[in-house]
Amino acid sequence: MAEHQPSGLRERKKLRTRRRLCEAALRLFHVKGYDETTVAEIAAEADVSPRTFFSYFASKEDVVFHDTRDRAERALTVIASRGPGEPLAALLTRVADEILTLDDDDLLLRMIPGRGGIVMSVPALQARALHLLFEFQRELAGGLHEVFRGELDDVEAATAIGAFVGGAKMAATAVMDRGGSPEEIAAAARRGAELAIRGLYTLDPEDSP
Repeated sequence: MAEHQPSGLRERKKLRTRRRLCEAALRLFHVKGYDETTVAEIAAEADVSPRTFFSYFASKEDVVFHDTRDRAERALTVIASRGPGEPLAALLTRVADEILTLDDDDLLLRMIPGRGGIVMSVPALQARALHLLFEFQRELAGGLHEVFRGELDDVEAATAIGAFVGGAKMAATAVMDRGGSPEEIAAAARRGAELAIRGLYTLDPEDSP
């Protein structure tokens, strides 16, 4: 009778395969171009079969935006965990801690500059990125409005999320445009979010400095 692998080992193997596919895709996109790279080539570069590729990703686009859904879910989980009377600024700081703190082994940290360049050079990816960003902000705004019901209206919740996400995104883009390292880009995203949060104290009047 075959022995089953412990679930922790299986998950680690899946994560390693997912990482190899993402890194292989990024290398090929840079060498050959996004449109010119096939799924079969990505799979071969990662030493897996095309069938394995499709068990992780539905398309090449999904590789580029591999982390988007996960980060949205993590942000929504933090928002939903708001403690009694927790101020807006404190809650968004916890969201930043969850989705903008990257360690040295984080795949996204290594992919940041390369992915940004690829997205900006392919119109279809630009459109997908804008769509995902819009949906991300809309979901977070809805979650924020729900946990601050009676304290923030829908416009205030949407404005808070727009400032938070926009601050992180534009700060990271500014550093990326001047050729910053992955670590510098990640740090800029966090700083941009913190600057935006500081401005949101007007929605927490009892906690204003």
